[in-house]
Amino acid sequence: MARVSSVGGQAVMEGVMMKSPTGVALAVRRADGTIATRYDNWTTRAQKGTFWGLPIIRGVVTFIESLTTGMNTLTESAKLAGEDIEEEPTKFEKWLSEKLGKSVESVVIGIAVILAVALSVGLFFMLPLGISSLIFGKAASVAGVWKSLTEGLVRLIIFIGYIAFCSSIKDVKRTFMYHGAEHKTIACYEAEEELTPENAAKHSRLHPRCGTSFLLITFILSIVFYSIVDVVVLLVSGYDLGAHYLLRVLSRVILLPVVAGISYEALKGLAHSESKLCRILRAPGMQLQRLTTAEPDDSMLEVAIVSMKAALGDMPDGPLTPEGYVIAIPAPKKDEAPATDPAPAQEEPQA
Repeated sequence: MARVSSVGGQAVMEGVMMKSPTGVALAVRRADGTIATRYDNWTTRAQKGTFWGLPIIRGVVTFIESLTTGMNTLTESAKLAGEDIEEEPTKFEKWLSEKLGKSVESVVIGIAVILAVALSVGLFFMLPLGISSLIFGKAASVAGVWKSLTEGLVRLIIFIGYIAFCSSIKDVKRTFMYHGAEHKTIACYEAEEELTPENAAKHSRLHPRCGTSFLLITFILSIVFYSIVDVVVLLVSGYDLGAHYLLRVLSRVILLPVVAGISYEALKGLAHSESKLCRILRAPGMQLQRLTTAEPDDSMLEVAIVSMKAALGDMPDGPLTPEGYVIAIPAPKKDEAPATDPAPAQEEPQA
């Protein structure tokens, strides 16, 4: 019988983040072939028996926690994967650091986050609303429902098209390979098999609890949810949201966490049931994962396994950096010379 697991993860730059109920682990393949691994204690606020652990609310909490953890680990992985590339800062970079009191890297990351949020709002909220408004105008009543349904359908098409476009980019495709490694490793763990690249490789790169499935469910449920909201507001207050473009955009963004909370419960129910109906309902999300995952190589599976073991409390051996990363030397393959030792890490001074 398969192990019931609450371990999840995320592909990052040249690595994998794994999250267990007690902590978060990050493993990244560095340019010299070594694997930098760190484990941080962590527990979700959505604990059973608390307000934050109530149905739907726990989904909102999990959604926010996933975004925060995902962004932090993605930033860390980018630093680790490219840390061997040393460039002399330009005069502008030095001036920027002096004026803002922060590194140029931190400023760039901050700007990137702001641009990403702006792009997401524009692409998945403003554009679909704009297209539906062009088709139906300032429609109310029954026509307003069709307007909301059209908006949701356009948003879903843009989402699938966006994923298809990303999967065609070479660098993104490599991250999708790590995504496949993450899924295979989790599946291997849930099957109670020894965590080795050979065992993990046998499993499917598709997983019922994947974030891709969650996003698809969110987009589908939002079509119904936002349509209901528009009708309820019109019937209760007589106020037509369809007549105010910016107000409609604002209402969608504000209510997104609620939709995410409902979607979390739906995904949780579908993922933990093997009934014929549940398999049919989760099939679209599983098939969409064929775009967001790719078959990994053994080196990627090795990184995912290191991350999984670290998340479960089994850290690899190796020197420790001041930032708390263990630098592990991968085991040599057959007919391959052993890896050379990495440059000794600077250990933190003892108190």
